[in-house]
Amino acid sequence: MIKLENLTKKFGDFVAVDNLSLEVKPGEFFGFLGPNGAGKTTTIKMIAGLIQPTSGKIFICGIDALKEPEKAKSYLSYIPDQPYMYDKLTGREFLYFVGGLFKMEKEKIKEKIDLLVEHFEIGKWIDKKVEEYSQGMKQRVIIASALLHEPRVIVIDEPMIGLDPRSAKIVKDTLKQKSKEGTTIFMSTHSLEVAEELCDTIGIIKDGKLIAKLEAKDIEEFKRSHDGKFESMFIELIK
Repeated sequence: MIKLENLTKKFGDFVAVDNLSLEVKPGEFFGFLGPNGAGKTTTIKMIAGLIQPTSGKIFICGIDALKEPEKAKSYLSYIPDQPYMYDKLTGREFLYFVGGLFKMEKEKIKEKIDLLVEHFEIGKWIDKKVEEYSQGMKQRVIIASALLHEPRVIVIDEPMIGLDPRSAKIVKDTLKQKSKEGTTIFMSTHSLEVAEELCDTIGIIKDGKLIAKLEAKDIEEFKRSHDGKFESMFIELIK
């Protein structure tokens, strides 16, 4: 699970995230929406341990991520919006590298790689160098790498960037299944359709503040009483 308590991040005088508190339960698929510059990516980078908050607390599976960052990260996977990989490695080498970072046994890494290569349909590319990959292929390998150590929490920033419809369906189905199996998923996206399709709960952030936390039934109720579009609700909330 993820728990944020009064999380704040300032860059000079600018407050990017302002006293944010929320809890994402085990197995919950949480969508994090907001306009550009609202604080979504800053929040995600704090959860992932890439930047330090100005104040507040972050708990991952009950572990204080600021006091025990390595232990907290052992339960977590982070999928950025722009995947970074080492160009001179093959996809398979990159996956072995990631498995090594999580101190997995080589036989276990091999077993998981074989399963993930088949699942994400990347067998034709996995032994080619990353410099030959398209954006979508990099995204598929990055997502595969995030699942290697069977994390209890997955944090994702714009997971569908560069994916063709077939790949996008595989990724969506995979994330939904992981959620059903008890993995907590925190996903930031600009796609209202993806959020509505996948998420159990949606939080909306504006100017660094959480302005709404909606369950699926709340969204359906609004849609029935208005024009049937989640988009209308979102626009109304961020005015």
